[in-house]
Amino acid sequence: MKRNRNNSLFDREQLRQSLRASFAKLDPRRMVKNPIMFVVEVVTFVMLLMVFYVAFSGSDSQGSLGYNVAIFLILFVTVLFANFAEAVAEARGKAQADSLRKTREETPAKRVGADGTVSAVSSCDLRQGDLYECVAGDTIPADGEIVEGLASIDESAITGESAPVIREAGGDKSSVTGGTKVLSDRIVVRVTARPGESFLDRMIALVEGSSRQKTPNEVALTILLAGFTLVFVIVCATLKPFADYVGANITVAAFISLFVCLIPTTIGGLLSAIGIAGMDRALRANVITKSGKAVETAGDIDTLLLDKTGTITIGNRKATAFYLVGGGDPKAFARLCVLSSVADETPEGKSIVELGAAQGVRIDPVALVGVRMVRFTAETKCSGADLPDGVRIRKGASEAIRRIVAEAGHEYATEIDVITHRIAESGGTPLVVCEDGRVRGVIELQDIIKTGIRERFERLRKMGVKTVMVTGDNPLTARYIAEKAGVDDFIAEARPEDKMEYIRREQQAGKLVAMMGDGTNDAPALAQADVGVAMNSGTQAAKEAGNMVDLDNDPTKLIEIVEIGKQLLMTRGTLTTFSIANDVAKYFAIVPALFIASIPSLGALNIMHLHSPESAILSAVIFNAVIIPLLIPLALRGVAYKPIGASALLRRNLFIYGLGGVIVPFVGIKLIDMLVSMFL
Repeated sequence: MKRNRNNSLFDREQLRQSLRASFAKLDPRRMVKNPIMFVVEVVTFVMLLMVFYVAFSGSDSQGSLGYNVAIFLILFVTVLFANFAEAVAEARGKAQADSLRKTREETPAKRVGADGTVSAVSSCDLRQGDLYECVAGDTIPADGEIVEGLASIDESAITGESAPVIREAGGDKSSVTGGTKVLSDRIVVRVTARPGESFLDRMIALVEGSSRQKTPNEVALTILLAGFTLVFVIVCATLKPFADYVGANITVAAFISLFVCLIPTTIGGLLSAIGIAGMDRALRANVITKSGKAVETAGDIDTLLLDKTGTITIGNRKATAFYLVGGGDPKAFARLCVLSSVADETPEGKSIVELGAAQGVRIDPVALVGVRMVRFTAETKCSGADLPDGVRIRKGASEAIRRIVAEAGHEYATEIDVITHRIAESGGTPLVVCEDGRVRGVIELQDIIKTGIRERFERLRKMGVKTVMVTGDNPLTARYIAEKAGVDDFIAEARPEDKMEYIRREQQAGKLVAMMGDGTNDAPALAQADVGVAMNSGTQAAKEAGNMVDLDNDPTKLIEIVEIGKQLLMTRGTLTTFSIANDVAKYFAIVPALFIASIPSLGALNIMHLHSPESAILSAVIFNAVIIPLLIPLALRGVAYKPIGASALLRRNLFIYGLGGVIVPFVGIKLIDMLVSMFL
């Protein structure tokens, strides 16, 4: 389906807002959160003082007024460009927040009272635990769980997808979100969110870039870059005694230019933008992340647990064959199967009726008069029908039917065990059918594995992610599905505690674990996992427990999430590599310019043949400033990820961004010098 969302990288209005925000971010109280750019802002202020000194003293010992003004303006623009990079990333998030706010506008609600009466109220008057009614055409006023009814819901306001979805009371698809629209039928919903804590409220808060918390990796990198900055403060400070010793007259502007060019201003200016853009890319993939840490962690996960039903398989088992035993009319047996399922509203029951119809067996509604349907229960493990003539039809698990046959005093055919074992071996589920306590045959139900799922798991394997299928099936069936789907491991007959134990065991081995789920029984495992991805169609408990919510309800979305996480880590690493590498050219530009008058032999280092010391310094600081906005698109889009080994990835990035970070500044500084020299 085509998304409604605008995914363009830049928007004219967003750019205008970002430009205004760039000046607002000059507040030192905000700048101090980015130590590198705060230092650049401080030395920019020092240069402003130097401009005033030169202007009012008339002294040329610190260079001409024009030269000092030029250095000041370039440094000021450098700080603005760094602020602009962060502001652009934030503006993209805020634009999405604004669009989400439109879906949270004041909505009328039909509150259902304790006596069943319906009264019209405002959505803001609804409280946790209240019941409200929605019919076709109504906008859902608040997050909740359906307690009565079934409806088709348009969730395009949230997910960007135009295809409606079915939500119904009971089970794992009962959750509805405020701002979505009911297309058909009627539902009664219980409010689950407190005022100001709805899903939309949390979404808006999360996509607001300005409220984002820095991730552990980002904090660690900030500390590392601050360390680099401190080192270069010491380096530049020690150059002053050396300059005095060799008799070099180095201006304050030259010292500041050298310092700003040596510290990693490029990555310092883009660091926040990279982190904000990572969460933004996750949102554009229709995944709400509760923290940037979750996105980063997804890039490092080692193990993924995912349910079989609805994830690996299409979600509903289908009847694929009827097996008659003991002789008789196959069509008569098919009729028994259909009669036992005609009132069964489950997908499995409907598929039995469909298979019967495909074999020419259709039940006339008149024939159902007087038929009493027996529904499935966990205690009996079977269902069926009692006909008016006293015939009792039952279908269910082999052990349940075996008990019924034994109680009736009949023999349980050994042929049944052969058939059920064969079905189980092929990954199917056998349902044994009996009539008046006598076995008549077996219905085969098969899980239909999703198309292309094996290729997706192979893709995860190349990323270094181990896939584990979680299922309530018996080990024989689980093994068959696991092998056919291509997962690395499986947990059969899984209970909530089994999932938890597996996750803990992996974590104790030093691995990061991701879990995908949608049911209340998945909530403990989602909370325990390092990355818990809940389906938006799932229960409120699952969504609260996870640290990500997939709005598309696509269980294979984790592949995209992993790639976004790896993109985030790679982008930060590659731009750090580039930032450090491009210092090399600046050494060859500024160091000769500082000392060439006192040490003529340093002219050999002027391999770019720059026009003059002044043009060399100006060219270096200009390049240092303009490279930041040029790299903004890369910071926002992220480095393209390919599932290759870590060593191959390191070699690739060192070659592209390490070598590129060395070569590009040589070319850029030389071109800028040619332009600058025309005005000197």
